[in-house]
Amino acid sequence: MTLTTKDFDYLLPEHLIAQTPLEDRSASKLLVLDRTSNEMIDTDFKHVLDYFKPGDALVVNETRVIPARIFGIKADTGAHVEILLLNNTVRNCWECLVKPGKRVHIGTVLHFGEDARLKGEIIESLDHGGRIIEFTYEGVFLEVLESLGEMPLPPYIKERLEDPDRYQTVYAKENGSAAAPTAGLHFTPELMKAAKDKGIEIIPILLHVGLGTFRPVSVDNLEEHNMHSEFYQVSQDAAARIEQVKARQGKIIAVGTTSVRTLETVAQNNKGKIVASSGWTDIFIKPGDSFLAVDHLITNFHLPQSTLVMLVSAFYEREEILKAYQHAVEKEYRFFSFGDAMLIL
Repeated sequence: MTLTTKDFDYLLPEHLIAQTPLEDRSASKLLVLDRTSNEMIDTDFKHVLDYFKPGDALVVNETRVIPARIFGIKADTGAHVEILLLNNTVRNCWECLVKPGKRVHIGTVLHFGEDARLKGEIIESLDHGGRIIEFTYEGVFLEVLESLGEMPLPPYIKERLEDPDRYQTVYAKENGSAAAPTAGLHFTPELMKAAKDKGIEIIPILLHVGLGTFRPVSVDNLEEHNMHSEFYQVSQDAAARIEQVKARQGKIIAVGTTSVRTLETVAQNNKGKIVASSGWTDIFIKPGDSFLAVDHLITNFHLPQSTLVMLVSAFYEREEILKAYQHAVEKEYRFFSFGDAMLIL
């Protein structure tokens, strides 16, 4: 049977889309799916460590979300524009989404902030509708961005985020993402310490989340969908520790789909081995694909017909995932970025 995008659809009442984070990160619900017994268990995220053993490893994405949404004007007309920074391509050049984009052509100059403390010029148009913008400024770019930008929350979140740190994981370290690796938002410092105390390793890797998170699947045939490239990095230390865990028969637990995509990219490029590497990945994991590195997955509940639903359907089975999503709807789990979590064993 050839699967189409519509095969990954499900009905979601709008009131189940979480608009704000819970006060206690680990108070989220957790739906546990056991692929061996086909059992579904309803519990709370604070009990997630009960399903792991000493010697297992949590692989986390230590990317940090930058205030990537900035508002400015066209220097010639004063028309308002909204920019979403996606990837730092080279030096002061960034791949961006521009709204409205139709009248923002190569050569357009943009001003941001009082006295135009940040300026940008469109130097290239991209196939997916984005632009390459070269910025000029004084000082440190990230500090300028911190003073001008906003956290780039997904469009389905309508509420204002009072504390921007709640859209960061507690282990976020490397600036560069346009969206949070949201499965990691459930972890607290206390839960991380409890994992280490239990003998579970915490191994950081990196994938800067870019356009792939925002881009819907617009074709019916999955083979025709092109994933956007995102930068990843696995250090020598992380690679060695992951291989050590595998050698002693420990389980590799990927925290989030970004960790999965990073590990599987490296494993596919190196005959199943995890080695130190960095680069750009456009890996699109869908049913029928095999997993070479990941044993268990912690993930959130994702948008209907999204590449992320397709990824988790590859990790288990599409029918079982859709059944679990229907169960989550009936039990009124909270969905998407600030929502509840799923553990697939």
